[in-house]
Amino acid sequence: MNFRTPTGMSRRHFMRHLAGASALTGSALAMGHTLKTYGNELVKNRKAAILLWMGGGPSTLDIWDLKPGAATGGPFQPIATTGDVQICEHMPMMAKNMDKMSIVRSMSTREADHMRGRYYMHTGYVPNPNVQHPSYGSVIAHELASERPDLEIPPFVSVGGASEGPGFLGMAWAPFSVNSNGQVRNLDMGLQPDRLAQRMKALSLMETGFVKQNRGIAAEEHAKVLGKTLNLMTSSQMSAFKVDQEPAKVRERYGQNNFGRGCLMARRLVESGVPFVEVNLGGWDNHQGIFNTLENQRLPVLDRAMSALIEDLTERGMLENTAVLWMGEFGRTPRINGNAGRDHWARSWSVVAGGGGMKGGLGIGQTNDDGTRVEGLSHTSEDLMATVCHSLGISLETTFTSRSGRPMKIANGGKLIKELVS
Repeated sequence: MNFRTPTGMSRRHFMRHLAGASALTGSALAMGHTLKTYGNELVKNRKAAILLWMGGGPSTLDIWDLKPGAATGGPFQPIATTGDVQICEHMPMMAKNMDKMSIVRSMSTREADHMRGRYYMHTGYVPNPNVQHPSYGSVIAHELASERPDLEIPPFVSVGGASEGPGFLGMAWAPFSVNSNGQVRNLDMGLQPDRLAQRMKALSLMETGFVKQNRGIAAEEHAKVLGKTLNLMTSSQMSAFKVDQEPAKVRERYGQNNFGRGCLMARRLVESGVPFVEVNLGGWDNHQGIFNTLENQRLPVLDRAMSALIEDLTERGMLENTAVLWMGEFGRTPRINGNAGRDHWARSWSVVAGGGGMKGGLGIGQTNDDGTRVEGLSHTSEDLMATVCHSLGISLETTFTSRSGRPMKIANGGKLIKELVS
């Protein structure tokens, strides 16, 4: 056995269980499993969430909260939108969809280090060496999975990059990482179906014996993951990962790049019943040359894919039950440095949220004229997480128990961002 921590099973070890998945359909009957279909109508009215994660810390001052004319403002100009907000001129497609999304311009958080900020914004907790807290995806999957008894693929999928883990909730709620082409990392494709069936049976026997020896929570969690692996491998629901099945026109609308394919996959996964999908777009740590990078690289990719996702969810009647959240680990400094870049800044920045019953078209809170501070009420990671969970029908009275027996309230007891919720 290759265990790391009670909630951190080796990904390579887990992925070995998936060896031979290229022969899924042909091996299903030999293994005694029947392929199932998860119809769209079954999930149309079920709550779900999509997190668009901007790794590196995006400059929200240049995207969602522009300061034209200020020394800190930069060269970009604001444009009108379908909502009661203005956004960057290089986001024209999103401008047509802002009636469905709101900008929280009053984020003031405590962590301006990449790893600490990433953890905090994913969990609502600052890092603690004594406890690993569950991320958005793990919490939401844990709370909503019971509404999906026929779901055979993982309830928490991370596309195009890693996410934060399940913490004390256990490996059954860990993110399932794939690239934007739907390929699982570390997947060995060498085994034939009959050989795979034999190995899975032998492994299951060993796992059962190991757990019966009272080897602890890690062994139990590992066995749970193994128990789901065969269903995953033989499920027709795996087709949700295959974005190449979409018409060329649809793929082009999202953008022929990793993030575009990731957003399209997110829509397909939510349609198939997955309650939480995270899609990663990195490249926002712009300490130099920020304006050229944003105008010619990041914003065109973001604008195209994010707008297509929102339009698709709306047209399919899914947006009202699917929360969409855009954020990074922090913002960037109002001050433009000597390398024409912006540095890390957590004191005053923006996130974007909508769908799932949250209100669209609003600018919530504000920063001062040069963006250096929040004026009035500020909001935290805890508040944002509480609001998203509330929009999905998850009670904020929910309390988890850590492995040490300590009670931990969902979203760290955050307060609702009242303007966002009905």
